[in-house]
Formats: sequence, structure tokens, C-alpha cells
Amino acid sequence: MNAAGEDRDPGLQPERTRLAWRRTTLSCTVVTVLAVKLTISDEVTERGLTGLALSSLVWVAFLAVAHRRIRSLDAARPVPLSHRGALLAAGCTIALAVFGVAMIW
Repeated sequence: MNAAGEDRDPGLQPERTRLAWRRTTLSCTVVTVLAVKLTISDEVTERGLTGLALSSLVWVAFLAVAHRRIRSLDAARPVPLSHRGALLAAGCTIALAVFGVAMIW
């Protein structure tokens, strides 16, 4: 509350943050779909299937973090992203990159 006792007007900040999370979720989805395409189009190998399974698990974990964050932005006064959530989102992003490289290499 400000000095006049009014609620804080967050403006468009939560909406911009929500859209950024949705774009990032879309990017992770594209990476996972490309992993599926790579696994199916090439000769199916154990390494490819393992990379696909791990990429899918990381994708689901990232979706859970993003969904939780997007829902928390609906509040009148959104809470900041927790350290745990930030580390999990960053870890998922790094893991997707590593699994992608491992599948191509």
C-alpha cells in the first residue's frame, strides 16, 4: 500500500512477464519436438531414445515451473519468483541444451 492507502497498480509488468514465460515455454516445446523429429527421422538408437526421454522429462519439469509462475502472476500482488524456481528453470534450460548436443553429436 502506498501513503494514500491505495493498492499498488502493477501496470503491464505482470502481463509482460506472463508473455515472456509463455514464449520460453514455446521455445522449450520446439526443442522437444525437434528432439522427437531427430529421433524418428534418423536410425533409432539407444542414445537417441535416452536423449528423447530425458528431454521430455526436463520439458515437463519446465512446464510445471512455468505454469506455476504464470498462475502466480494472476494475483493482485504477485510474489517474486523463488530461488528454487529460478534454479529449476535455469537447470531445465541448460539440461535441454546439453541433451540436444548429446543427441546430435
